[in-house]
Amino acid sequence: MSTEPRLEALSEFLKTQRAKLHPHTVGLPAGSRRRTSGLRREEVAQLAGISTTWYTWLEQGRDIKVSPSVLDAIAGALRLNIDERKYLFDLASDSGFHPDWVEEKEPVINPSLHKILQELKYCPTIISDRHCHIVGWNPAAAHVFVDFEQIPEEERNLISLPFAKKELRSLAVNWPHFVKGFLAIFRAYYGQYVADPWYSQFIESMSQRYPDFQELWNQSEVSAAPEVMIEFRHAKAGKMLFNLTSLQVQGDADLRCSIYTPIEGTATEAKLKKLLEGT
Repeated sequence: MSTEPRLEALSEFLKTQRAKLHPHTVGLPAGSRRRTSGLRREEVAQLAGISTTWYTWLEQGRDIKVSPSVLDAIAGALRLNIDERKYLFDLASDSGFHPDWVEEKEPVINPSLHKILQELKYCPTIISDRHCHIVGWNPAAAHVFVDFEQIPEEERNLISLPFAKKELRSLAVNWPHFVKGFLAIFRAYYGQYVADPWYSQFIESMSQRYPDFQELWNQSEVSAAPEVMIEFRHAKAGKMLFNLTSLQVQGDADLRCSIYTPIEGTATEAKLKKLLEGT
C-alpha cells in the first residue's frame, strides 16, 4: 500500500463508508455467515458495476488511475452525500493542493469582513483559515468561548482548542457533537488539501496528545458547511442554545466564518447581552 497521504486517506474513507452500510439498506441479502460489520468489498463492487479486484486495489490505496464515471458509480454505491462525493473525488485525484503552485497567503480580515464581525453583535462569530487557525472573532465569541487574545497565536485553532481547554470541554453539553461539527469542516479541507504535509502532521500530533481525538476523527463526517444546534452550559450565563452556521468567505485566503445564532424563543440572546454588558 502506498504511503502517500492522499491514498492512505482514500483507503480509510472507503473502509469507513463501507462499514456504515448494511445489505438490507442497499437491497442485498444479509446472509447467515456475515463477519463484516457493513458491506463486503465485493458487494460495493457489485453495486458500482466494477470488478472486485479493481475496487480492492482502490481501497488498499494502490496508485491506480480512476475515471470520473467509476468514482461516480462508487459514490452511488456507498450512498455518499454531496460533500462526501467531493471528498472522494479530491482524494482519488492528484489535482488538489500542490505546494509548487499554491501560494500561501497571510489571512487578512478586510474592512468589509471586520464590519460584518462587529455587526453580528449578539452572534458569537469566529473567522478561521483553511488550517482552522482562528484569525478573527467578535466580542460575543470571546465572552461565550474564551478570550482568544489571551491565547498564543500559534495555539488559536478551532480543532485543538476544544481538546486543550478545560473550559471548552465543559462548555458544550454534548461535547463530542460540538467537536464533530468542526471536524466535519476540517475533513472537507483535508480532502481538498490532502497533499499539504501540515494536515498529516497536525492529525498525528493531535492523536498523540489527546487519546479521544483519533476516535472522533475516525467517526467524523464530511461537510463543507454543517448546520448544527449546540447547547452550552456557560459558567456565568447558564443554559444557552445556538445554531451554528458555517459560511465560506469568497477570496484568495480561503477563510471561513462560523456564526453561532441564538435560537429564537430562548433566553440565550438576553443572557448574551448581559455578558457583554458585564452584568
